[in-house]
Parts: sequence; C-alpha cells; structure tokens
Amino acid sequence: MTSDSSNNPIAAPSAAPTQSNAVVTPNPASAGATTTSTATPLNPTAPAESAAESSVTAGDAVPDAAPDAAAQPTESASAPEQPLIKDLQVRFKSEEGQLLLMLPPETETTDPPSPTALTWADLWQQLKQRLSGGDRFWQPGTVVHLMARDRLLDGRQLQAIADALLEVQLQLKRVSTSRRQTAVAAATAGYSVEQQAPVAHLSQPTATPPPALADPLYIQTTVRSGVEIRHPGTIVVLGDINPGSSLIADGDILVWGRLRGVAHAGASGNTQCRIMALQMEPTQLRIAESLARAPEKPPAQYYPEVAYVTSEGIRIARSADFAKTQLLISVQSGQTS
Repeated sequence: MTSDSSNNPIAAPSAAPTQSNAVVTPNPASAGATTTSTATPLNPTAPAESAAESSVTAGDAVPDAAPDAAAQPTESASAPEQPLIKDLQVRFKSEEGQLLLMLPPETETTDPPSPTALTWADLWQQLKQRLSGGDRFWQPGTVVHLMARDRLLDGRQLQAIADALLEVQLQLKRVSTSRRQTAVAAATAGYSVEQQAPVAHLSQPTATPPPALADPLYIQTTVRSGVEIRHPGTIVVLGDINPGSSLIADGDILVWGRLRGVAHAGASGNTQCRIMALQMEPTQLRIAESLARAPEKPPAQYYPEVAYVTSEGIRIARSADFAKTQLLISVQSGQTS
C-alpha cells in the first residue's frame, strides 16, 4: 500500500529557545573591569536549536559601580530562594506496577503562576539529574510511560528522552499527551500514544463544557504491532495497521491502507461512528459497545469498505454501496417529513 504523499501529517515544531539569566556583580576594587558570564552548556544529545547561550564578553561596556557598592548586598544575594514547586519538576512515579515519567506542564497551571516557565533545556537538565541520582527505585528493564501533558515535543526530543532512559536500562513504550503534534511525533516514532483532553487553566471557568470531540488526529505512518493509539476524536491513518496494533477513537476511524489490527470507533458510546479502510482485514472491530470479528475465510477481492452499526450489530459494506444507501435513506427521510 502506497500512501498519498500529498497528505503530510502536522509536524511538531521545535521547542522554543531559552535564554540564560546571567547576573553580573560589579567588583568595587576594579569598577572599570569587564566581567564575563557564560550560560551552562547543554547536553550534546539535546536538540541544537532548543537553547541558546547568553554572555557578556570582554570589551563590552559595563557601568561603573556605585561608591557604596561594597556596603550594599547585591539583588541576587538578598532575594529569597524560590521554593521548588512539585508540579514544575520532572518526576518519576510508580503507579499500578508501571513507572511514570511525569513532565511539568508547558502552560501555567499553578496558583499563583510561577514567574518562569520551564524550557526544554530545563527539562533535559532535570531529567539527567533524576536519572543520575542515587534514589533509583526501579528495576532494570522497566517499561516507562511518559506523561507529557501539554508539553510540545518533537521526534528528536522524544528520541533524546528514550536514549537517556535506555542508558539506565529503562524502556520508553507509551506517551500520553494533550498536544496533537506530540501525539503525531510519538506515533511516527513507533510509541503507543494516548491523546488526552487539554488541561484547563486554573483561571478559566470550570462550568464551560468541553467540545464533543477533539480535532482529528492525522498520522502518516505504518502502525506497528504492539502500538496502541488513543484519541478523543477521529483518527485518520495514511498507512497500514499491522496485526497486534490497535486504534481507539471517540470519533470515526479512517485507514487509507490495510486495516489488520483492532479498531474501536465511538469508544465513548457513540453508535453513529464508522470505521473505513481501503482493505478491511481487522482482527477485531468495535463501534461503541458492538463487537465484530473478521470472517474466517478472506474475500477473493478487497474493496474500500465501511463498518457501521445497525439494529442487528456491526455490518460491513462497500463504500460505493454504503454511500448510495445513505443517500437513499436521506431522500426517503426528506419525503416523509
């Protein structure tokens, strides 16, 4: 099956660049001297464009220090130390027999809001510190579930996280995210994906009902065996669904290729959802609570088909015949009304 190259998935943009807040303290003994301060270098495995260095080089103009500078403490020395906010730290958590790697959110969800937002460079440094620390409570070979929240991660950053985990004998297998771009990057990299509803800001009214379905998730890749993709909307795959993989969507499922795994549309209970594929060879089909399995004897020739729910259960029809049937039903409904 050859995918249509004109339908490219939405690429996840790189992480935003960061800036170093270097503090220059004047020396009363030599007020006219220049001072150099360089930001801490990033780990070479992190993406190059995700951070930038900030420095004051020799030869740059530095204002003269005040006469009583020695008697007055600097701002950095007198400022109280900021307490660590648990929600803004990279954390490991053991839950129900699995190891969760929890990243802090990208948007402000603390009350009051934190004065600084964590960048990819901050996350990377925290992750390396956690992995190199002595408080390891996991066993070698443990599977890791990455809780990315609304953090925007591209394929290179996900690979950097996976490589760092592999160095301490941990395996990244699953990614949970509320960002569609992160979900696409994770699915393309071959990880199981669970796209969650976006987390509301604390200042937003909680009475506002969420939308019925999330925006469609478009993926251009072959979903390999062992990979599961969950999405609170419609899933569109430009590629094949291999046996042993599964798609779970609250909306429809459209496969522009061979569907040979498990497909569950209308997972939240919507019986009007449908499953469509160019070649329907599923291990199992589910629409809402209805369940169907593929026939034991494959057909002599495959056609684009649609699976839908009737009063007798799930039925599969050719796409052309299904379109004609739906058009006839619509015409009859209009005449009776």
